[in-house]
Amino acid sequence: MIEKTVRMSLLFDFYGQLLTERQQEFFSLYYDDDLSLGEIASQYGVSRQAVYDILKRSTQALEDFESKLALVERYTKRQSSLAELDALLVSLLDDLASLDAPRSLREKVERARALIGRVEARDLEG
Repeated sequence: MIEKTVRMSLLFDFYGQLLTERQQEFFSLYYDDDLSLGEIASQYGVSRQAVYDILKRSTQALEDFESKLALVERYTKRQSSLAELDALLVSLLDDLASLDAPRSLREKVERARALIGRVEARDLEG
């Protein structure tokens, strides 16, 4: 269930603005605020079935957007590649330290790691 919630949150981050206002509200209450169908229904004066239907349509719409645009897939692949690159740079720093390499080489690797951090931060900003 956690994996589905994480996926839905990612899809919503990328495509949520394409949903109707009501879909966005219900989606946020259900996935972000962890409200039950009954709690949402009570808050909006609708049936649990109505909430379920709106969430079902919202989820399907988000999945449809992703199947056509693949923004989340590309984002997760990029994040994975950046993490792998960062791990390689950390390993390189360790190797340089054990070889007593010049400080300038270690600083270049540190700058490369900082660049990775900036790219990741930019990705999160959207």
